[in-house]
Amino acid sequence: MSDTGRQSLTDKAGAAMKPDSEKTYLEQGKDMLAGKSDSAASSAQPQSQKSFTQEAGDAISGNSNENQTSMADKAKDALGMQK
Repeated sequence: MSDTGRQSLTDKAGAAMKPDSEKTYLEQGKDMLAGKSDSAASSAQPQSQKSFTQEAGDAISGNSNENQTSMADKAKDALGMQK
C-alpha cells in the first residue's frame, strides 16, 4: 500500500529488478519520472505523516531526502547492473 501521490513498493521493486540495459527508452524515462515524482512527494510529506510501509520504502530506496545512494542502487552496483 502506498500513500497518496507515492509510488508503491511493488512498482519500485519491479523497476529496480530489471537492469537499465534491458529497458526501452520509454521504460527508462517512465522510471526516471516516477522516481523523481516519488522523491518530491517524499520530501514534501512530513515524516510524522508517512505510513510505516512508506517509511520503510524510503529507507530502502534512498528517499530519506539526504541524497544518499539507495540500497537498491548499491545492490545494482555490486552486481554490475548500473548503466
